[in-house]
Amino acid sequence: MSNETITSYKGFDKDMKCRGMQYAVGETFTHAGEVSPCNSGLHACEYPLDVFSYYPPSGSLFAEVRQNGTIAKHSSDSKVASSSLFVRVELSLAGIIKAAVDYTFRKALPIDPKSPASATGNQGAASATGIRGAASATGNQGAASATGNQGAASATGYQGAASATGNYGAASATGIRGAASATGNQGAASASGDYGAASATGIRGAASATGNQGAASASGDYGAASATGNYGAASATGNQGAASATGYQGAASATGDQGAASATGYQGAASATGIRGAASATGNQGAASASGDYGAASATGIRGAASASGDYGAASATGIRGAASATGDQGAASATGDQGAAMASGYGGRAMGVKGNALFLVYRDPKTGDIKHAWSGVVGKKGVKADTWYTLNSRGTPKVWKP
Repeated sequence: MSNETITSYKGFDKDMKCRGMQYAVGETFTHAGEVSPCNSGLHACEYPLDVFSYYPPSGSLFAEVRQNGTIAKHSSDSKVASSSLFVRVELSLAGIIKAAVDYTFRKALPIDPKSPASATGNQGAASATGIRGAASATGNQGAASATGNQGAASATGYQGAASATGNYGAASATGIRGAASATGNQGAASASGDYGAASATGIRGAASATGNQGAASASGDYGAASATGNYGAASATGNQGAASATGYQGAASATGDQGAASATGYQGAASATGIRGAASATGNQGAASASGDYGAASATGIRGAASASGDYGAASATGIRGAASATGDQGAASATGDQGAAMASGYGGRAMGVKGNALFLVYRDPKTGDIKHAWSGVVGKKGVKADTWYTLNSRGTPKVWKP
Protein backbone atom coordinates (compact mmCIF):
# COMPACT_ATOMS: atom_id res chain seq x y z
CA MET A 1 0.00 0.00 0.00
CA SER A 2 1.10 3.56 -0.67
CA ASN A 3 -0.29 7.08 -0.95
CA GLU A 4 1.58 8.23 -4.05
CA THR A 5 0.00 9.81 -7.13
CA ILE A 6 0.66 7.95 -10.37
CA THR A 7 -0.19 8.35 -14.03
CA SER A 8 -1.86 5.27 -15.46
CA TYR A 9 -4.15 4.13 -18.27
CA LYS A 10 -7.65 2.77 -18.07
CA GLY A 11 -9.97 0.90 -20.41
CA PHE A 12 -13.75 1.10 -20.60
CA ASP A 13 -16.55 -0.39 -22.62
CA LYS A 14 -18.07 1.55 -25.51
CA ASP A 15 -20.18 3.61 -23.07
CA MET A 16 -17.17 4.51 -20.91
CA LYS A 17 -18.25 2.15 -18.15
CA CYS A 18 -16.08 -0.23 -16.14
CA ARG A 19 -17.57 -2.86 -13.84
CA GLY A 20 -20.90 -1.10 -14.12
CA MET A 21 -19.55 2.29 -13.04
CA GLN A 22 -20.03 5.23 -15.38
CA TYR A 23 -16.90 7.31 -15.94
CA ALA A 24 -16.41 10.70 -17.61
CA VAL A 25 -13.42 12.76 -18.70
CA GLY A 26 -12.51 15.54 -16.28
CA GLU A 27 -14.14 13.94 -13.24
CA THR A 28 -12.75 12.33 -10.08
CA PHE A 29 -14.11 9.04 -8.76
CA THR A 30 -13.63 7.54 -5.30
CA HIS A 31 -13.96 4.14 -3.69
CA ALA A 32 -14.75 3.56 -0.03
CA GLY A 33 -13.47 0.41 1.59
CA GLU A 34 -10.71 -2.08 0.91
CA VAL A 35 -8.40 -1.50 -2.05
CA SER A 36 -7.12 -4.71 -3.63
CA PRO A 37 -6.13 -5.39 -7.28
CA CYS A 38 -8.78 -7.39 -9.19
CA ASN A 39 -10.99 -7.44 -6.10
CA SER A 40 -11.99 -3.93 -5.03
CA GLY A 41 -11.09 -0.35 -5.80
CA LEU A 42 -10.67 1.70 -8.96
CA HIS A 43 -8.40 0.00 -11.47
CA ALA A 44 -6.00 1.13 -14.19
CA CYS A 45 -2.60 0.06 -15.60
CA GLU A 46 0.73 1.89 -15.42
CA TYR A 47 1.93 0.27 -18.67
CA PRO A 48 -0.48 1.45 -21.40
CA LEU A 49 -0.64 -1.79 -23.40
CA ASP A 50 -1.58 -3.81 -20.32
CA VAL A 51 -5.08 -2.35 -20.63
CA PHE A 52 -5.61 -4.60 -23.67
CA SER A 53 -5.58 -7.60 -21.33
CA TYR A 54 -8.77 -6.27 -19.74
CA TYR A 55 -10.35 -4.26 -22.56
CA PRO A 56 -9.50 -5.31 -26.13
CA PRO A 57 -8.71 -2.55 -28.67
CA SER A 58 -11.88 -3.30 -30.60
CA GLY A 59 -15.02 -1.71 -29.19
CA SER A 60 -13.34 -0.18 -26.14
CA LEU A 61 -12.49 3.32 -24.94
CA PHE A 62 -9.26 4.33 -23.24
CA ALA A 63 -8.04 7.23 -21.13
CA GLU A 64 -5.04 8.55 -19.25
CA VAL A 65 -5.90 8.77 -15.56
CA ARG A 66 -4.37 9.90 -12.26
CA GLN A 67 -4.58 7.54 -9.30
CA ASN A 68 -3.97 8.51 -5.68
CA GLY A 69 -5.25 7.98 -2.17
CA THR A 70 -4.77 4.37 -1.10
CA ILE A 71 -2.92 2.45 -3.83
CA ALA A 72 -2.24 -1.28 -4.23
CA LYS A 73 -0.26 -2.72 -7.14
CA HIS A 74 -0.81 -6.07 -8.84
CA SER A 75 1.99 -8.61 -8.65
CA SER A 76 1.71 -10.07 -12.18
CA ASP A 77 1.34 -6.95 -14.36
CA SER A 78 1.14 -3.16 -14.01
CA LYS A 79 -2.47 -3.12 -12.84
CA VAL A 80 -3.12 -0.71 -9.97
CA ALA A 81 -6.09 -0.42 -7.63
CA SER A 82 -6.73 2.90 -5.91
CA SER A 83 -9.26 4.69 -3.75
CA SER A 84 -9.29 7.79 -5.99
CA LEU A 85 -9.07 8.10 -9.77
CA PHE A 86 -9.18 11.19 -11.99
CA VAL A 87 -9.93 10.71 -15.70
CA ARG A 88 -7.62 13.24 -17.34
CA VAL A 89 -8.07 12.73 -21.08
CA GLU A 90 -9.48 10.16 -23.49
CA LEU A 91 -6.91 8.50 -25.77
CA SER A 92 -7.19 7.05 -29.25
CA LEU A 93 -5.37 3.87 -30.25
CA ALA A 94 -2.55 6.03 -31.55
CA GLY A 95 -2.47 7.83 -28.20
CA ILE A 96 -2.22 4.57 -26.27
CA ILE A 97 0.58 3.43 -28.55
CA LYS A 98 2.53 6.67 -28.14
CA ALA A 99 2.08 6.42 -24.37
CA ALA A 100 3.50 2.88 -24.47
CA VAL A 101 6.55 4.05 -26.39
CA ASP A 102 7.09 6.98 -24.01
CA TYR A 103 6.66 4.70 -20.98
CA THR A 104 9.30 2.26 -22.22
CA PHE A 105 11.77 5.03 -23.01
CA ARG A 106 11.35 6.45 -19.52
CA LYS A 107 12.13 3.04 -18.03
CA ALA A 108 15.12 2.36 -20.26
CA LEU A 109 18.66 3.30 -19.26
CA PRO A 110 20.14 6.16 -21.34
CA ILE A 111 23.22 5.71 -23.49
CA ASP A 112 25.36 8.05 -25.56
CA PRO A 113 23.17 9.09 -28.52
CA LYS A 114 25.28 8.25 -31.58
CA SER A 115 24.42 6.89 -34.99
CA PRO A 116 24.21 3.98 -35.37
CA ALA A 117 23.41 2.94 -31.81
CA SER A 118 22.90 -0.49 -30.33
CA ALA A 119 21.93 -1.63 -26.85
CA THR A 120 21.72 -5.39 -26.34
CA GLY A 121 21.43 -5.56 -22.56
CA ASN A 122 18.30 -5.62 -20.45
CA GLN A 123 16.66 -2.21 -20.04
CA GLY A 124 19.10 -0.72 -22.52
CA ALA A 125 18.28 2.22 -24.78
CA ALA A 126 19.52 2.99 -28.28
CA SER A 127 19.22 6.36 -29.98
CA ALA A 128 20.24 7.44 -33.47
CA THR A 129 19.48 11.09 -34.20
CA GLY A 130 21.43 11.62 -37.42
CA ILE A 131 20.22 11.30 -40.97
CA ARG A 132 20.03 7.64 -42.09
CA GLY A 133 20.94 6.54 -38.58
CA ALA A 134 19.82 3.21 -37.13
CA ALA A 135 19.01 2.23 -33.57
CA SER A 136 18.56 -1.26 -32.20
CA ALA A 137 17.71 -2.48 -28.69
CA THR A 138 17.49 -6.27 -28.43
CA GLY A 139 17.39 -6.74 -24.67
CA ASN A 140 14.32 -7.01 -22.47
CA GLN A 141 12.58 -3.69 -21.82
CA GLY A 142 14.96 -1.95 -24.21
CA ALA A 143 14.06 1.10 -26.27
CA ALA A 144 15.22 2.20 -29.70
CA SER A 145 14.78 5.63 -31.24
CA ALA A 146 15.81 6.97 -34.65
CA THR A 147 14.77 10.60 -35.10
CA GLY A 148 16.71 11.50 -38.24
CA ASN A 149 15.53 11.21 -41.83
CA GLN A 150 15.54 7.65 -43.17
CA GLY A 151 16.47 6.31 -39.74
CA ALA A 152 15.40 2.89 -38.49
CA ALA A 153 14.61 1.76 -34.97
CA SER A 154 14.22 -1.82 -33.81
CA ALA A 155 13.38 -3.19 -30.35
CA THR A 156 13.16 -7.00 -30.38
CA GLY A 157 13.18 -7.72 -26.66
CA TYR A 158 10.34 -8.21 -24.22
CA GLN A 159 8.44 -4.96 -23.56
CA GLY A 160 10.74 -3.07 -25.93
CA ALA A 161 9.69 0.05 -27.79
CA ALA A 162 10.82 1.41 -31.15
CA SER A 163 10.29 4.92 -32.42
CA ALA A 164 11.31 6.46 -35.76
CA THR A 165 10.17 10.07 -36.07
CA GLY A 166 12.10 11.17 -39.14
CA ASN A 167 11.01 10.98 -42.76
CA TYR A 168 11.25 7.51 -44.33
CA GLY A 169 12.01 6.02 -40.93
CA ALA A 170 10.90 2.54 -39.86
CA ALA A 171 10.18 1.24 -36.39
CA SER A 172 9.84 -2.42 -35.43
CA ALA A 173 9.09 -3.97 -32.04
CA THR A 174 8.85 -7.76 -32.23
CA GLY A 175 8.88 -8.66 -28.55
CA ILE A 176 5.90 -9.25 -26.31
CA ARG A 177 4.23 -6.00 -25.22
CA GLY A 178 6.48 -4.05 -27.58
CA ALA A 179 5.34 -0.82 -29.19
CA ALA A 180 6.42 0.69 -32.50
CA SER A 181 5.80 4.23 -33.66
CA ALA A 182 6.81 5.90 -36.94
CA THR A 183 5.61 9.50 -37.07
CA GLY A 184 7.53 10.75 -40.10
CA ASN A 185 6.36 10.83 -43.69
CA GLN A 186 6.37 7.43 -45.41
CA GLY A 187 7.47 5.74 -42.19
CA ALA A 188 6.46 2.21 -41.25
CA ALA A 189 5.77 0.74 -37.83
CA SER A 190 5.47 -2.94 -37.03
CA ALA A 191 4.78 -4.67 -33.71
CA SER A 192 4.54 -8.43 -34.16
CA GLY A 193 4.64 -9.60 -30.55
CA ASP A 194 1.71 -10.29 -28.28
CA TYR A 195 0.08 -7.14 -26.85
CA GLY A 196 2.19 -5.07 -29.24
CA ALA A 197 1.00 -1.84 -30.83
CA ALA A 198 2.06 -0.07 -34.00
CA SER A 199 1.38 3.50 -35.01
CA ALA A 200 2.36 5.33 -38.20
CA THR A 201 1.06 8.89 -38.27
CA GLY A 202 2.96 10.31 -41.23
CA ILE A 203 1.84 10.48 -44.83
CA ARG A 204 2.06 7.09 -46.60
CA GLY A 205 2.95 5.44 -43.30
CA ALA A 206 2.02 1.84 -42.58
CA ALA A 207 1.33 0.21 -39.24
CA SER A 208 1.09 -3.51 -38.60
CA ALA A 209 0.42 -5.34 -35.33
CA THR A 210 0.29 -9.12 -35.83
CA GLY A 211 0.34 -10.30 -32.24
CA ASN A 212 -2.63 -11.13 -30.07
CA GLN A 213 -4.48 -8.10 -28.71
CA GLY A 214 -2.27 -5.81 -30.77
CA ALA A 215 -3.41 -2.50 -32.21
CA ALA A 216 -2.34 -0.77 -35.42
CA SER A 217 -3.05 2.83 -36.30
CA ALA A 218 -2.08 4.76 -39.44
CA SER A 219 -3.48 8.28 -39.30
CA GLY A 220 -1.60 9.89 -42.16
CA ASP A 221 -2.73 10.20 -45.76
CA TYR A 222 -2.38 7.00 -47.80
CA GLY A 223 -1.51 5.09 -44.61
CA ALA A 224 -2.43 1.48 -44.02
CA ALA A 225 -3.05 -0.28 -40.73
CA SER A 226 -3.25 -4.02 -40.24
CA ALA A 227 -3.90 -5.98 -37.05
CA THR A 228 -3.99 -9.72 -37.71
CA GLY A 229 -3.87 -11.04 -34.16
CA ASN A 230 -6.79 -11.94 -31.94
CA TYR A 231 -8.63 -8.97 -30.41
CA GLY A 232 -6.56 -6.65 -32.60
CA ALA A 233 -7.80 -3.32 -33.93
CA ALA A 234 -6.70 -1.43 -37.02
CA SER A 235 -7.44 2.21 -37.74
CA ALA A 236 -6.49 4.27 -40.79
CA THR A 237 -7.85 7.80 -40.56
CA GLY A 238 -6.02 9.45 -43.43
CA ASN A 239 -7.32 9.88 -46.96
CA GLN A 240 -7.20 6.71 -49.05
CA GLY A 241 -5.99 4.74 -46.05
CA ALA A 242 -6.81 1.08 -45.52
CA ALA A 243 -7.42 -0.78 -42.29
CA SER A 244 -7.57 -4.54 -41.92
CA ALA A 245 -8.22 -6.61 -38.79
CA THR A 246 -8.29 -10.33 -39.55
CA GLY A 247 -8.11 -11.71 -36.03
CA TYR A 248 -10.89 -12.90 -33.76
CA GLN A 249 -13.08 -10.01 -32.56
CA GLY A 250 -10.87 -7.52 -34.40
CA ALA A 251 -12.11 -4.14 -35.55
CA ALA A 252 -11.05 -2.11 -38.59
CA SER A 253 -11.83 1.54 -39.18
CA ALA A 254 -10.91 3.73 -42.16
CA THR A 255 -12.34 7.22 -41.78
CA GLY A 256 -10.52 8.98 -44.59
CA ASP A 257 -11.84 9.55 -48.10
CA GLN A 258 -11.66 6.49 -50.36
CA GLY A 259 -10.41 4.36 -47.46
CA ALA A 260 -11.19 0.68 -47.04
CA ALA A 261 -11.77 -1.29 -43.86
CA SER A 262 -11.87 -5.08 -43.60
CA ALA A 263 -12.51 -7.26 -40.56
CA THR A 264 -12.49 -10.94 -41.47
CA GLY A 265 -12.34 -12.50 -38.02
CA TYR A 266 -15.20 -13.81 -35.94
CA GLN A 267 -17.34 -10.98 -34.52
CA GLY A 268 -15.15 -8.39 -36.23
CA ALA A 269 -16.41 -4.94 -37.17
CA ALA A 270 -15.39 -2.76 -40.10
CA SER A 271 -16.20 0.90 -40.59
CA ALA A 272 -15.34 3.18 -43.51
CA THR A 273 -16.78 6.68 -43.09
CA GLY A 274 -15.00 8.52 -45.90
CA ILE A 275 -16.29 9.14 -49.40
CA ARG A 276 -16.06 6.02 -51.59
CA GLY A 277 -14.89 4.00 -48.61
CA ALA A 278 -15.51 0.26 -48.46
CA ALA A 279 -16.11 -1.84 -45.38
CA SER A 280 -16.14 -5.61 -45.25
CA ALA A 281 -16.83 -7.90 -42.30
CA THR A 282 -16.63 -11.57 -43.26
CA GLY A 283 -16.63 -13.15 -39.82
CA ASN A 284 -19.72 -14.42 -38.04
CA GLN A 285 -21.75 -11.69 -36.34
CA GLY A 286 -19.50 -9.06 -37.87
CA ALA A 287 -20.70 -5.60 -38.76
CA ALA A 288 -19.69 -3.41 -41.68
CA SER A 289 -20.54 0.25 -42.02
CA ALA A 290 -19.76 2.63 -44.87
CA SER A 291 -21.14 6.11 -44.22
CA GLY A 292 -19.47 8.06 -46.99
CA ASP A 293 -21.00 8.73 -50.38
CA TYR A 294 -20.45 5.91 -52.89
CA GLY A 295 -19.25 3.67 -50.05
CA ALA A 296 -19.86 -0.07 -49.94
CA ALA A 297 -20.44 -2.29 -46.93
CA SER A 298 -20.39 -6.06 -46.98
CA ALA A 299 -21.14 -8.54 -44.19
CA THR A 300 -20.71 -12.16 -45.25
CA GLY A 301 -20.72 -13.96 -41.90
CA ILE A 302 -23.64 -15.41 -39.99
CA ARG A 303 -25.82 -12.72 -38.38
CA GLY A 304 -23.64 -10.02 -39.90
CA ALA A 305 -24.88 -6.51 -40.54
CA ALA A 306 -23.96 -4.15 -43.34
CA SER A 307 -24.88 -0.49 -43.45
CA ALA A 308 -24.25 2.10 -46.16
CA SER A 309 -25.55 5.50 -45.09
CA GLY A 310 -24.05 7.74 -47.76
CA ASP A 311 -25.63 8.60 -51.07
CA TYR A 312 -25.22 5.96 -53.78
CA GLY A 313 -23.82 3.57 -51.17
CA ALA A 314 -24.28 -0.20 -51.34
CA ALA A 315 -24.82 -2.66 -48.49
CA SER A 316 -24.61 -6.41 -48.88
CA ALA A 317 -25.33 -9.14 -46.34
CA THR A 318 -24.55 -12.60 -47.72
CA GLY A 319 -24.45 -14.64 -44.52
CA ILE A 320 -27.29 -16.41 -42.76
CA ARG A 321 -29.68 -14.01 -41.00
CA GLY A 322 -27.61 -11.06 -42.16
CA ALA A 323 -29.04 -7.57 -42.51
CA ALA A 324 -28.21 -4.95 -45.13
CA SER A 325 -29.25 -1.34 -44.82
CA ALA A 326 -28.79 1.49 -47.32
CA THR A 327 -30.04 4.76 -45.85
CA GLY A 328 -28.55 7.23 -48.31
CA ASP A 329 -30.24 8.52 -51.44
CA GLN A 330 -30.22 6.03 -54.31
CA GLY A 331 -28.48 3.49 -52.12
CA ALA A 332 -28.74 -0.26 -52.67
CA ALA A 333 -29.21 -3.02 -50.10
CA SER A 334 -28.79 -6.69 -50.89
CA ALA A 335 -29.47 -9.75 -48.71
CA THR A 336 -28.37 -12.94 -50.48
CA GLY A 337 -27.93 -15.24 -47.50
CA ASP A 338 -30.62 -17.41 -45.94
CA GLN A 339 -33.17 -15.66 -43.72
CA GLY A 340 -31.61 -12.25 -44.30
CA ALA A 341 -33.15 -8.81 -44.72
CA ALA A 342 -32.42 -5.82 -46.93
CA MET A 343 -33.64 -2.28 -46.35
CA ALA A 344 -33.36 0.78 -48.58
CA SER A 345 -34.73 3.84 -46.79
CA GLY A 346 -33.17 6.66 -48.80
CA TYR A 347 -34.70 8.55 -51.70
CA GLY A 348 -34.61 6.38 -54.83
CA GLY A 349 -33.17 3.44 -52.87
CA ARG A 350 -33.48 -0.16 -53.97
CA ALA A 351 -33.32 -3.58 -52.36
CA MET A 352 -32.81 -7.14 -53.54
CA GLY A 353 -32.83 -10.56 -51.89
CA VAL A 354 -32.98 -14.29 -52.48
CA LYS A 355 -36.01 -16.45 -51.76
CA GLY A 356 -37.16 -16.22 -48.16
CA ASN A 357 -35.45 -12.93 -47.43
CA ALA A 358 -37.31 -9.80 -46.34
CA LEU A 359 -37.23 -6.52 -48.24
CA PHE A 360 -38.04 -3.08 -46.85
CA LEU A 361 -38.55 -0.05 -49.09
CA VAL A 362 -39.40 3.60 -48.55
CA TYR A 363 -40.69 6.29 -50.91
CA ARG A 364 -39.72 9.86 -50.07
CA ASP A 365 -40.98 13.16 -51.40
CA PRO A 366 -38.42 14.27 -54.03
CA LYS A 367 -38.45 17.86 -52.73
CA THR A 368 -38.77 17.55 -48.95
CA GLY A 369 -37.44 14.06 -48.32
CA ASP A 370 -40.46 13.26 -46.17
CA ILE A 371 -41.50 9.60 -46.08
CA LYS A 372 -44.77 9.15 -48.00
CA HIS A 373 -44.93 5.36 -48.25
CA ALA A 374 -43.29 2.32 -46.71
CA TRP A 375 -43.47 -1.27 -47.88
CA SER A 376 -42.24 -4.66 -46.75
CA GLY A 377 -42.39 -8.04 -48.39
CA VAL A 378 -40.87 -11.49 -48.55
CA VAL A 379 -39.00 -12.63 -51.64
CA GLY A 380 -40.85 -15.51 -53.26
CA LYS A 381 -44.28 -14.37 -52.02
CA LYS A 382 -46.97 -12.18 -53.63
CA GLY A 383 -45.04 -11.87 -56.87
CA VAL A 384 -41.78 -10.61 -55.37
CA LYS A 385 -39.00 -12.19 -57.45
CA ALA A 386 -35.61 -13.37 -56.25
CA ASP A 387 -32.39 -11.69 -57.40
CA THR A 388 -34.36 -8.68 -58.63
CA TRP A 389 -33.84 -5.08 -57.61
CA TYR A 390 -36.98 -3.36 -56.34
CA THR A 391 -37.75 0.28 -55.60
CA LEU A 392 -40.95 1.96 -54.39
CA ASN A 393 -42.98 4.22 -56.67
CA SER A 394 -44.98 7.31 -55.75
CA ARG A 395 -48.07 5.18 -55.09
CA GLY A 396 -46.27 3.02 -52.56
CA THR A 397 -46.09 0.01 -54.88
CA PRO A 398 -42.86 -1.90 -55.41
CA LYS A 399 -41.58 -1.95 -58.97
CA VAL A 400 -38.60 -3.52 -60.67
CA TRP A 401 -35.71 -1.09 -60.63
CA LYS A 402 -34.08 -0.24 -63.96
CA PRO A 403 -30.81 1.69 -64.30
